[in-house]
Amino acid sequence: MRATLELSLALSDNANTRPIIDGEVDVEGIRLIPTAVHPSEMFWRQLRFGEFDVSEMSMSSLLIATARGPTPWVALPVFTTREFFHTRILVRSEAGISAPADLRGKRVGVPEYQQTAAIWGRGVLQHEFGVHAREIDWFMERGADKSHGGATGFAAPAGVLVNQIPPSTNIGEMLVRGELDATLLYLTDRNLVDRSRIDLSADARVRPLFADRTAEGRRYYAKTGIYPINHTVVVRRALLELHPWIALNLYSGFAAARERLARQADAFLAPYLATGVLGDEAKRALARDPMGYGVKAARPVLETIAQYVHEQGLTERRVALDEIFAPSTMDL
Repeated sequence: MRATLELSLALSDNANTRPIIDGEVDVEGIRLIPTAVHPSEMFWRQLRFGEFDVSEMSMSSLLIATARGPTPWVALPVFTTREFFHTRILVRSEAGISAPADLRGKRVGVPEYQQTAAIWGRGVLQHEFGVHAREIDWFMERGADKSHGGATGFAAPAGVLVNQIPPSTNIGEMLVRGELDATLLYLTDRNLVDRSRIDLSADARVRPLFADRTAEGRRYYAKTGIYPINHTVVVRRALLELHPWIALNLYSGFAAARERLARQADAFLAPYLATGVLGDEAKRALARDPMGYGVKAARPVLETIAQYVHEQGLTERRVALDEIFAPSTMDL
């Protein structure tokens, strides 16, 4: 009888991951020791220190690291978060920004230039609205010591100005003082990486670029069929080489968690519907395959993020999907 393999696990705590964190779903042959960690901190800890055997991972950072050579990680086609990130752009009310085109020449904050949410946001700005990253002055909050890019060798792409926000301040404070005109993403969750803490949700000085985020998410989805993937799940490569069976066992465990949530439709669909995937057609699509696990189901979205990472100058080549996912999962 095969002994149970004990693996450390890090996941963000949300409806999609909770059955795994809480131990409601068993993974055959594996005992998971879970830690709930904010993604910003989790990815930094994994990329810099490799603390966990299994964890969520930033799609963009995994692609960037893979382009530079073999990584300690192999991905499973499990996608724990999706969102229309461009609808989260915030602008100062007095900055003269009423449409995406007005971001040209403006000072725009970003927690980290290479994070997946930022890449999706810039990709949509470029492909949907004709606004290129070179036309914006960027201000990045995370320093090299607490950033994902600090572990993957980040350098500003050619022709793109990325200013470093000093440790004495942050995106929220700079927006309130008028030192930034907008921010691509705004994170206030307490963790070891992100510094902004001001709640801007009711501040009249700041408003969403898209007044109706739901309508913009619906428009983008209807046009492209893309529901952006933010995180995947990775396994330590050395472990997978010793125990190849754990890839499919872990995948099956996450798939079982997905099925459990799918049976609780309201709880399962809530995080998706909140991001703007509304409307009967999208709802029916989610009901058929709520999480979209597997390389086959998600290939158009995965190919798009690989394209965006490369065309935005963060990799010298476009990374192929079979370079990051476990071979046994490529046909799922």
